Amino acid sequence: MYENYQRWKEVPLTTTPLLSIIIPAYNESERIVPTIGAIASHVSDLGFPWELILADDGSTDETVALAEGLELVNMRVLKAAQNGGKGSAVRRGVLVAEGDYVLFADADNSTPIEEVENLLNKLRYDGYDVAVGSRAADGASEQDKSFMRHLLSNGLRWIVSNVFSIGVRDTQCGFKMYTREVARRLHETQTLMGFSFDLEILYLANKFRYNIAEVPVTWIDAPGSKVDPIKEAQRFIRDLLKIKLTDLRGGYA
Repeated sequence: MYENYQRWKEVPLTTTPLLSIIIPAYNESERIVPTIGAIASHVSDLGFPWELILADDGSTDETVALAEGLELVNMRVLKAAQNGGKGSAVRRGVLVAEGDYVLFADADNSTPIEEVENLLNKLRYDGYDVAVGSRAADGASEQDKSFMRHLLSNGLRWIVSNVFSIGVRDTQCGFKMYTREVARRLHETQTLMGFSFDLEILYLANKFRYNIAEVPVTWIDAPGSKVDPIKEAQRFIRDLLKIKLTDLRGGYA
């Protein structure tokens, strides 16, 4: 209902938020307002206190100005002096989040915010520490994904499953939720700040023996993606080796 959104927009929270939602963003001026609108409209109707954190990653366009221009009292905009990578943006958001649960969601809204309750229920009621939105779990749906992205995704998933044995089939979907305590521990330990930070976070969650739920979601390949699948696949494989070496050297102790 519009009244719920209006109240969230204008009335500051007086209690600890149940949920903090972090949007990492870099030069997202074309998409950031619709994404914020979709998230705010839906979550405001769920009946619990929540906050929104836009973790800007040194954007050089109007992303920050557009977000601040919305004048949402329960949204914080974190600014970075320079681009540090998606992992850096998410980490900054996590470390200031005040919610009992913390979600990060991509700025293109590829995983619709309507999926949030499925992840939240896994943490609130089923006792999981981490809930991972997954395009590979039974019941998931992918729309408009290119053949090249399908091919690379399947190849990388095979590597993760057979080399790392994390137990999560889709490590890279940008829709993950944790309890606040777990989120902070994982992101304080995190060393990768680029595209592959998700993999490191789940590697750490598995290493620290947290309970991880892989939750099927609907995912839509949003137009205008900045991801170059071939380059990112090369970085991903390189970062796989970095994670393993860091662990062998005691870097995650």
